[in-house]
Amino acid sequence: MKAYTYLGNRQLAFVEKPKPALIDATDAIVKVTVSSICSSDLHIKYGSVPKAVPGITLGHEMVGIVEEVGNQVHNVKVGDRVVVNVETFCGECYYCKHGYVNNCSSPQGGWALGCRIDGGQTEYVRVPLANQGLTPIPHNVSDMEALFVGDILATGYWATDISEIGSEDNVLIIGAGPTGICTLLCVMLQKPHKIIVCEQSPRRRDFIQQHYPNVIVTDPQNCKDCISKHCEREGADRVIEVAGSEQTFQLAWQCARPNAIVTIVALYDKPQMLPLPDMYGKNLTFKTGGVDGCNCDKILKLIEAGKIDTTPLITHHFKLTEIEKAYDIFENKKDGVIKVAISNP
Repeated sequence: MKAYTYLGNRQLAFVEKPKPALIDATDAIVKVTVSSICSSDLHIKYGSVPKAVPGITLGHEMVGIVEEVGNQVHNVKVGDRVVVNVETFCGECYYCKHGYVNNCSSPQGGWALGCRIDGGQTEYVRVPLANQGLTPIPHNVSDMEALFVGDILATGYWATDISEIGSEDNVLIIGAGPTGICTLLCVMLQKPHKIIVCEQSPRRRDFIQQHYPNVIVTDPQNCKDCISKHCEREGADRVIEVAGSEQTFQLAWQCARPNAIVTIVALYDKPQMLPLPDMYGKNLTFKTGGVDGCNCDKILKLIEAGKIDTTPLITHHFKLTEIEKAYDIFENKKDGVIKVAISNP
């Protein structure tokens, strides 16, 4: 089968690989029906993910159909349509039992698919620890509706949850890329007092205004003034940073009111600095790290109930054989792209 593969040294290409087979009793084989490209795939391409293994098939955003299961897999069965979780986790260790599945202590735990083992930009994928890593899709939820549940929508749900948003809060989301928009959708469910989205791209600001007209939109150059105008407590009560640049990292704490929560979702290419003398007295709480993607079932129920819809994010559709074109458009932000869907025949 054709598998889109990270070769190292900024090189990606199709490689012919055998169809994966079960290795452990907790494995499942999934026929990938739709996958996508994540900015984390680009981070791998450019060497920003040290644990990524050259020779692995890329891709950790996918849905598919269960084709085979090990004899210890009981949460899904052959023929089920499933969301594949970005994270592999055992469900039994200290971290998993406390909901911190990103820190699973299993040797297979954490971000494995499309990073340390073969991912889903291909025809079939082996999913380890499948009882936790696969979630059945309700019959009235389409593959396209479920496509982002296991990664960027799980990230938005997690970021919203740990930000402890209340009805009186003014929430600033920095970044209106795919993960930022998924975060916005989850923040909207909390019905805060105001939501402000800061985004550099005019096209993406227009997208937010078109689809979510009650959201206040600004750009990084005017963000501080916007916050001063709309937030009555010397800044935003909650700030969620999803953009991942040095400027937006600094903007996050600068736009937060004293005693606010600043949640860092973004993945950075280099270390960022907290100027503690300048921040002294703001008494900020920072929450950082990778997504704990253990709420896929809850997210699917929200989609089934019509409370979340991420299909407007899919601006481009491609076949697996066209994935090189898809990468070019996604990486270079051509043609107003937000997310791409890669379909298998």
